[in-house]
Amino acid sequence: SKSVGSKMDSSSVHERLNAVFRHLLQQPCEANPVLHKVLLTSRHLQKQEAAEPVIIGGMVLDIHATPSIPANPRTTTPGKVNYVLGGVARNVAECMSKLGAKPYMISALGLDMAGNILLEHWKSAGLSIEGIRRQKDINTAVVSNILDVNGELAAAVASVESIEKFLTPDWIRQFIRHISSAPVLMVDANLSPPALAASCKIAAECNIPVWFEPVSVTKSRRITSVVKYISVVSPNEDELVAMANALSGENMFRPIDRNKHLAESLFQTLKPAILVLLEKGIRLVVLTLGSDGVLLCSKELLSSMRIGPGKTKTYGFIRDLYETVTSRCHSSRYSGATEPAGGSQFFAVHFPALPASV
Repeated sequence: SKSVGSKMDSSSVHERLNAVFRHLLQQPCEANPVLHKVLLTSRHLQKQEAAEPVIIGGMVLDIHATPSIPANPRTTTPGKVNYVLGGVARNVAECMSKLGAKPYMISALGLDMAGNILLEHWKSAGLSIEGIRRQKDINTAVVSNILDVNGELAAAVASVESIEKFLTPDWIRQFIRHISSAPVLMVDANLSPPALAASCKIAAECNIPVWFEPVSVTKSRRITSVVKYISVVSPNEDELVAMANALSGENMFRPIDRNKHLAESLFQTLKPAILVLLEKGIRLVVLTLGSDGVLLCSKELLSSMRIGPGKTKTYGFIRDLYETVTSRCHSSRYSGATEPAGGSQFFAVHFPALPASV
């Protein structure tokens, strides 16, 4: 009977401990660093395999109208109109899913045609819709693009104010548990400044790296209020210039004509602007160059950085891709190593674009 009693007592103790643990996991990350480390360690042991990136930002329906002949004003023109699933955050999340991840999307959609199209595609990919806010008074973000006969943008109208209006700090705080266990949090600059701040603070309290996607030249400047939280940014050259000007408080950088530069000369031209971001504490600048690929820029070797899939599942392709990138980014492969102010090195590696389908 003594052994039976011990088993019952042990079972009761475990049930109580599990109840306390579940209660603690429901709370935001507290300031107490000891408790916080215990919670993270326990969660890491129990939920390591479930850790997924969290993406906060826009889901947008793009409408592309392409005339088959040069358009005349004030009348209709024959051509093709296509619906394209878009939104920077949504696009990144979908690419992650095609690499084997299950990103957790936090966004807002209306109960309208555009919202239904976007949501049905999301569900068909087997991705969670729990973080997607849906209400009758939300007008799903839509961008209407008018192209010319060559497929180049001639004009566009963007109706995306619902992202700022309905992706509120209160909505985002409902998903603290997901953010606090994520390997990375990506936010796009469609978020309002208060929503950006709330997202970044949650991540900072839980020691989660933040990836900032600038979206556009105008919205890229929103980084100024949250730069101390940002680990990774992914601008194109125009967004880089705008961010560097905003962060430096001076209008010292000018837009450049990329057609006049090869990748190497483009890097040399943009290096001062890149350094502004790195000196502000951003650890990795992923400079997107369209058909010229990307430049990864940092003040430390990629192989020594902790921004990686350490808490993600071990997917075959995505793990192989990450290990290939980090293993091949030795100091000898970096371009233009310099000694900025302060004596720390600056590294950059160029990855040319390759034909691919996602």
